[in-house]
Amino acid sequence: MESPPTAAAAAAAAERPSEAAALRALVDRVRAGDVEAAREVRRLTRSSSRHRRKLAAAVEPLVAMLRSPAPDAGEAALLALLNLAVRDERNKTKIVDAGALEPLLGYLQSSDLNLQEYATAALLTLSASSTTKPIISASGAIPLLVKVLKEGNSQAKNDSVMALYNLSTVTDNLQTILSVQPIPSLIELLKGGKRSSKTADKCCALLESLLSFDQGQAALISEEGGVLTIVEVLEEGSLQGREHAVGALLTMCESDRNKYRDIILNEGAIPGLLELTVHGTPKSRVKAHVLLDLLRNSPYSRSKLPADTLENIVSNIASQIDGEDRGGKAKKMLAEMVKVIGTFCNGSRHSGNNEFAGDAGPGLDRTE
Repeated sequence: MESPPTAAAAAAAAERPSEAAALRALVDRVRAGDVEAAREVRRLTRSSSRHRRKLAAAVEPLVAMLRSPAPDAGEAALLALLNLAVRDERNKTKIVDAGALEPLLGYLQSSDLNLQEYATAALLTLSASSTTKPIISASGAIPLLVKVLKEGNSQAKNDSVMALYNLSTVTDNLQTILSVQPIPSLIELLKGGKRSSKTADKCCALLESLLSFDQGQAALISEEGGVLTIVEVLEEGSLQGREHAVGALLTMCESDRNKYRDIILNEGAIPGLLELTVHGTPKSRVKAHVLLDLLRNSPYSRSKLPADTLENIVSNIASQIDGEDRGGKAKKMLAEMVKVIGTFCNGSRHSGNNEFAGDAGPGLDRTE
């Protein structure tokens, strides 16, 4: 025998028809161009996946509202669509299919920095879908996102990097991104922000991909402090950021060791690489070992220090470092370790016959 429904369940069942009717009425108000209705859609979908599904019918009228000449209408529609798209693949596709990209690209070029920021956030969200990436790529969004990266407000710059990274996973887009010269702006953003932030992670991930091209490498080298900034992420970044930073440096050195080896050494990459062989992700450790080999005078030579010995040395040093001054102590101790390794491998680094070039000295001694 079935138990009778609880009072709460009965009340919820009674509310459903009225809720559904209220949501339909809300969509009708959006169709009529009611700005307050668009704001209500935004409010309801801010944190409710259920409301995102139930209000999917509002997508098309909201896209139509994006084209309204009234600034407050466009802003309300834009923010409502942004919330509808979050964590909802169907709505992302529905928004793009409804023709939202054309007005969104217009907002990217707006002199109103708030509208530009909201449009950038919308493109970031939409570009997270594998279905919409090719459509966004073909829309002409990439040059406009790079322009926002150069000229937008702080939040818009962060979101533009994330959106560009999403689009960069479509391999054909890398040349398009490179053609509008994003690297100076990526380096500037890295310099001005926290090295361990999510934005820094995506900057380095994007740089790692762009540096697989000669044009990208040339742009980084010509940018003052470009390689140094990546080395600083190698030392101070998150685990993911450090993985992309070592990957970026390795990509350069593998493409032309003779050209980039001394440049990387002169920026003091060795201590960060040595620490990464122990404290990095599995991918970081492998990449750090390969890059360290490439940075030797004679890569893969018979005098190479065994990898397990190197890791033991770094582990011993790291275990002695505690407290807030860990970073500073680590750099000093690792720099001393490099001197010892240089002595172990054919004498002083200044002799000209050592495993790591003498030019690395100034980089190792630089202060932060």
